Amino acid sequence: MALVLGLAAAIWGIGIFVGLPHRLRWVGIGLLWLAVVLAHLALPEGHPLRAATGGTAAGWVLLGGLVAVVAVYRMALGFLKSRARGALEGDAPQEALFRDAELRRYARHIILREVGGPGQARLKRARVLVIGAGGLGSPALMYLAAAGVGTIGVIDDDTVDATNLHRQVIHGDPDIGRAKVHSAADKMTTINPFITIRPYSRRLTEVDAKDLFDDYDLILDGTDSFETRYLANRTAVAAGKPMTSGALTQWEGQVSVFDPANGGPCYACVFPTPPAPELAPSCAEAGVIGPLPGVVGSMMALEAVKLITGAGAVLRGEMMIYDGLWGETRKIRVTPRADCPVCHGAGLATGTGRA
Repeated sequence: MALVLGLAAAIWGIGIFVGLPHRLRWVGIGLLWLAVVLAHLALPEGHPLRAATGGTAAGWVLLGGLVAVVAVYRMALGFLKSRARGALEGDAPQEALFRDAELRRYARHIILREVGGPGQARLKRARVLVIGAGGLGSPALMYLAAAGVGTIGVIDDDTVDATNLHRQVIHGDPDIGRAKVHSAADKMTTINPFITIRPYSRRLTEVDAKDLFDDYDLILDGTDSFETRYLANRTAVAAGKPMTSGALTQWEGQVSVFDPANGGPCYACVFPTPPAPELAPSCAEAGVIGPLPGVVGSMMALEAVKLITGAGAVLRGEMMIYDGLWGETRKIRVTPRADCPVCHGAGLATGTGRA
């Protein structure tokens, strides 16, 4: 063993002395390894050369395999970095390039054909506003942060309560009494320190909704207030911004993308008026199974990622309904309403129909 290591060191040292590039030095060491393995296979057992090099080829074969795995990993990582950098250098300023730590973080995204370097760059440049840091907002915020959305805003005027913790997984017991947006911001920072988080500890109102929405590309509606939901819809339609919306009760949830600017309906097309209070009780009144918001909120985040990257087909003009009690998922078609006072009045949607 010492003999082979000495020869390898000699090959490397001579290579440095004569100015050989790294690749040729490694080729020399590889040829030495191959010669040792062949010697063990060709020479009879007990031969002095075999004894001087470990006595068996098994250790050398294992060593070669480990080196090959490391080499392949480094080559794959270099390929991913070149893809991401190549995508960014063509359409982004130098300072927007991903750092090495980000490339490792997003490697599984970048190797996806539907996302790749260009899609991850779009995620980094994206600005997403999430309304609500509760049951739906919790998983949506965490997955948007993990996915690398560059700027995430979250607006909510509520504080963390013990009754939230069985489903609002972005918060923990030490956060009880804190503003939800600040608790959520802290958790997102631990998930991904490379993003910008903007917490707004207040209720969305007519006064500031337009100015707030103008700062973002995409809206996620995870509120449990119909008043806020209709306000968000009106504002998103007026601004021409898509809105991914989720809702849930007890064991069932739904998610859709409302995007009249691109031919889809708005929220008011599907739900022209709020339901009677007895038909849509709150979670406090009707209860909700803990993992359900995680399912629906994750779907909302997935639709947002698809909207940003252009991957696949988003739920524009469709509503996905998930029944957690019976494990059933179904989709229904939803279309713009010609008489919708919100999107039709803005000249953004045409056609007739309803869910």
